[in-house]
Amino acid sequence: MMSNPSVVCQQCKEPLQLDASLVDLAPSAYDTIIASLPPRSSSTHLRHATDAEKVGQPSAPSSLDETKKERDGYIAFEKEVRKERERESQGLTKEEAEKKIEKLKLDEQLAVEQLKEAEKERLQLDEELRVLEQEEKLLELDEANFWRNHNDNILSGEQKNMQLATLRAAYAADSAVLEKLERTNVYNDAFCIGHDGVFGTINGLRLGRVPGVPVEWAEINAAWGQTLLLLHTIARKLDYNYRLVPMGSFSRIERTSGDKASYELYGSGHLGRLLHNRRFDFGMVAFIDCLKCLTDYIKSQDPSVDFPHLISKDKIGDVSIKLQFNQEEAWTRSLRHVLLALKICLKWATNGVNG
Repeated sequence: MMSNPSVVCQQCKEPLQLDASLVDLAPSAYDTIIASLPPRSSSTHLRHATDAEKVGQPSAPSSLDETKKERDGYIAFEKEVRKERERESQGLTKEEAEKKIEKLKLDEQLAVEQLKEAEKERLQLDEELRVLEQEEKLLELDEANFWRNHNDNILSGEQKNMQLATLRAAYAADSAVLEKLERTNVYNDAFCIGHDGVFGTINGLRLGRVPGVPVEWAEINAAWGQTLLLLHTIARKLDYNYRLVPMGSFSRIERTSGDKASYELYGSGHLGRLLHNRRFDFGMVAFIDCLKCLTDYIKSQDPSVDFPHLISKDKIGDVSIKLQFNQEEAWTRSLRHVLLALKICLKWATNGVNG
């Protein structure tokens, strides 16, 4: 124990003797102890005592309370001192502290290296992020272009579907028209063969003459023109020794071999034109010769086709087709046989048997 003249009792003003452990007390611990004591001065204590004497009240209880508080302060101070000693006893030695410092320096260097690596990785990641952002922008542009093209393709597809539907509708309508046209016999409409009494007719034109029924030669010649046109239309793929020249009322037949003569297939009622009528007879004989080639070809393709009148030289059936030295009734009947044979040929042709 030692006395410290700077520490005195607050009541008797005598110096206090402090324990040796309190000499090296840390300032923080000292401040803690001082803060726990009541801040009372001697003048305040004397004033309280004087006031107590004046009113005739005892001051002993007040001094006792102050003493208890001082005791509590010393106890707290002692506890702080003990804690401080315990902390000092648990402290490191100098060598251990140096080792710890070295270890901390190594840890610091390692942490700095790791920080540099992390910074380097951060820069790399920033660069990768920048590249990825650029790629993302490019992908966004590609996606926008894709959807734009997709929409254009959808619109184009819809337009093409509409065009296809229109074409299919037109095709269906055209197919129906074609089917109707295929069922239509154009030849029957173009070459209507019938009869008018004893006359055979083609497109309403009478072919022949009989006494008592004068038929103009213009009508007969026009009928021959239609008849030659029908034969030429049906048998244009056949090889004849003649060339058919249908020219309406002035049609003719030309030989393709020999003397290559040309025969008129139209007549006249003038008696002075016997030579012309003879050439007219040669033309009609050449006509039934071509008709015979056609009937023979049809029979070779379809034996079921039957022609009721046989053609031989200038005769068809049992009558001659020549006009000279022949009766008009017989000539008219032979022309009716010619039209009947052509009608059978026309029916065979329109049925598609000959391809």
